[in-house]
Amino acid sequence: MKYSIYVLLCSIMLFSCKNQERNNENSQTISPAASSTETEEDQLENKKDSISVEPISHATFMMKLNEKNIFVDPVGESEELKKLGNVDVILLTDIHGDHFNIDVLKEITESNTKIIAPKAVAEKLTDSLLTQTAILNNGESLDLFEISIKAIPMYNLREEAKEFHTKGRGNGYLLEANKKRIYISGDTEDIPEMRNLKNIDVAFICMNLPYTMPVEAAADAVLDFKLKKVYPYHYRGKNGMSDVDEFKNIVTTNNPNIQVQILDWYKNSEEK
Repeated sequence: MKYSIYVLLCSIMLFSCKNQERNNENSQTISPAASSTETEEDQLENKKDSISVEPISHATFMMKLNEKNIFVDPVGESEELKKLGNVDVILLTDIHGDHFNIDVLKEITESNTKIIAPKAVAEKLTDSLLTQTAILNNGESLDLFEISIKAIPMYNLREEAKEFHTKGRGNGYLLEANKKRIYISGDTEDIPEMRNLKNIDVAFICMNLPYTMPVEAAADAVLDFKLKKVYPYHYRGKNGMSDVDEFKNIVTTNNPNIQVQILDWYKNSEEK
């Protein structure tokens, strides 16, 4: 009898110890909350580091950089633009109607929106919009939302086109954030200031005649500064659309390391 009680007690103690071990194992599986937190932080960092692009029309697009919505030359339907999210930054490149529309700006500019513009464009803004505007001339830069923004010259070289975009009036832009460098050409030809750019991750390059440059010149410039990824945009000219497929063919044939991303910038246009 005593022996039976002894065996029973031993069994109970053994079961209890095993159960405790099992509980400890379970708490170790749950406790890697630290590693799960790191994963979430990595995901947030990746999200912050990502660049997304929403083509709207011609010269107008929205880019998400450093978790901020940057609207470039917003023209078109203001209600459609506002559907894309908060308007954190507006970059304006030039005074022409396909880049600048005062009514649209008044509609989409929010209380916290920051506008960046060259002097020629700023002179056309209302007093209210000017209070939210930083004027950048060619070569000048500023930091905003942990994004470095530098004004790059944009102008025409060909004699027959110089009147369209004179040197010093408009801005291209070079943006830097999270070790990424993004170039937005604005209306320009393949000027030395563009060809001399280095370590560009993403570029938006215009190509339309007679206003900016032909496809061949745009491709040659891209090959010159050896970027990683390029979006042809602003490619509707006086006689229709530039051949962006030919642009891609020239670039990738000569440097297959450059990714050419063709998006539909004219999805709502009758002209294709």
